[in-house]
Amino acid sequence: MSVQEGDAAPDFEMPATNGRTVSKQSLHGKPFVLYFYPKADTPGCTKEACAFQEALPQLGHIGIDVIGVSPDKIKPIEKFAEKYQLTFPLASDEGHAVADKYGTWVEKSMYGRKYMGMERTTFLIDKAGKIAKAWRKVSVTGHAADVLAAAQGLE
Repeated sequence: MSVQEGDAAPDFEMPATNGRTVSKQSLHGKPFVLYFYPKADTPGCTKEACAFQEALPQLGHIGIDVIGVSPDKIKPIEKFAEKYQLTFPLASDEGHAVADKYGTWVEKSMYGRKYMGMERTTFLIDKAGKIAKAWRKVSVTGHAADVLAAAQGLE
């Protein structure tokens, strides 16, 4: 299943950094960014997380929260967040149930070997709980700026 722009964002509840729990319900009536990344503390994921951290003041100014999601266990995610001083919640979707709902747990291929993994994807969810914008197979460079620009266009 893969959600599209205009669809209602699927419900979720996951454990996150600093003992937090993130859920769609807790963000009811508030726009937010939900981004899926393959693995904590790898070069692309670090660059992406740090870019979102840099954009956080501007996103916060327009009332947008950011949540990062990976299939890692919470402990490596906590270490990643601490190492790079990431203040927004990073959630653990260890069983990839949320990734399945959003269509980001996909078949990947590397060196001819096929395996299941997280596709780097970002969703901008509006205050009505609908997917306002979806970026699939994200290229990290400049991505946080693109998300910020789209978020500024939300009503």
